[in-house]
Amino acid sequence: MRIRRSRPADVARLHAIWREAVLATHDFLSAEDFAAIDATVHDAYLPRAALWVAVDGEDRPVAFMGLSEAHVDSLFVDPAMHGRGIGAAMIDHARGAAGLGGTALSVDVNEQNDKAVGFYAHLGFRVAGRSERDDEGRPYPLLHMTMA
Repeated sequence: MRIRRSRPADVARLHAIWREAVLATHDFLSAEDFAAIDATVHDAYLPRAALWVAVDGEDRPVAFMGLSEAHVDSLFVDPAMHGRGIGAAMIDHARGAAGLGGTALSVDVNEQNDKAVGFYAHLGFRVAGRSERDDEGRPYPLLHMTMA
């Protein structure tokens, strides 16, 4: 596996990874909210975001991560690839790419996504705060986590 920047040709595969990962881990989302978020991810986020992409030996994306300075905006791994260290490798890459210089790496995680909360805690992230609603005002609490 290697990590590279995203390309326009990756969008369809990245969207498939996002959908599969969310369906596997976000059972708390209403069907209406899933559809709205799906449209935003497909139409606005993936085509415009500068993402880091983990690819297999054939350059096929298996995961992606959005990174704004020292904040992980998104991290999604193909569920068929869970448990293989890809997510941890992406976080290691984020720490290097962010050039932290003493700044903590941060991420916001849906509180109801037990798998993601456990993943980040296992890597050394700790809860630094909580919001009752997500960034769009939906009733999905966020945990604000940091890792020194």
